[in-house]
Amino acid sequence: MESILKITNLTVSYAAGFGRKKLAVDNLNLEVAKGEIFGLLGPNGAGKTTVIKAIIGLLYPQGGEISLFGSTPPTVVDRGKIGYLPEVSTYYWFLTPEELLKMYGKICRMDKSELLQRIDYVLNLVDLTNEKKQLIRTFSKGMQQRLGLAQALLHNPEFLVLDEPFSGLDPIGRVKVRKVLKELKKENKTILLSSHELSEAELICDHICVMNNGKILKTGAMEELIGEKGQESLERYFLSVIGGGA
Repeated sequence: MESILKITNLTVSYAAGFGRKKLAVDNLNLEVAKGEIFGLLGPNGAGKTTVIKAIIGLLYPQGGEISLFGSTPPTVVDRGKIGYLPEVSTYYWFLTPEELLKMYGKICRMDKSELLQRIDYVLNLVDLTNEKKQLIRTFSKGMQQRLGLAQALLHNPEFLVLDEPFSGLDPIGRVKVRKVLKELKKENKTILLSSHELSEAELICDHICVMNNGKILKTGAMEELIGEKGQESLERYFLSVIGGGA
């Protein structure tokens, strides 16, 4: 199966003051296949966001390799095929979704006619068509999260990297985001997401990776891993792996 992302022996550390370093990611290996939804799971401080930042080029690792679309190291063109949703998104509150996406499209140097079509498409996909001329400052957390998905999708990326896409959402917001991700999978988009929301990950992920303290504890197909320990749910499996009790 074709791989979109392959990480080999990734090591990332941060300065911790007075010549000390904190190891955030320790010799990590993982592979994401084309067209799948891959869940990067772990408690706070596990290293999930650090891995994501290394993938998209926001920080440079001290060791290991990252391959995107078969290129090692990834080129600017390769990273241009990524759509990224950060854990915390901040938008110009005085703009409308339509105005915001036009601005992002110009930054991406999208053709004007294509940009207008993509704006209509992504806003419809995330169920914000009726709000496209509404000021962002009036948006709920769920609406802002869906707007974040829209901006990540605007340039029609092949690979989506989503950091906590369900964070802070109410049940209705979660359902809407889940629906969008399932639609994207039907379009053969590849999705890597980090999440604390294990119930949501269980519903949409094909493969998962459980991290803690910068290391991978388990990785594999969702159903196989849960069945491996005879657990009833991803939550129970997760707790059994990280030692959090049942």
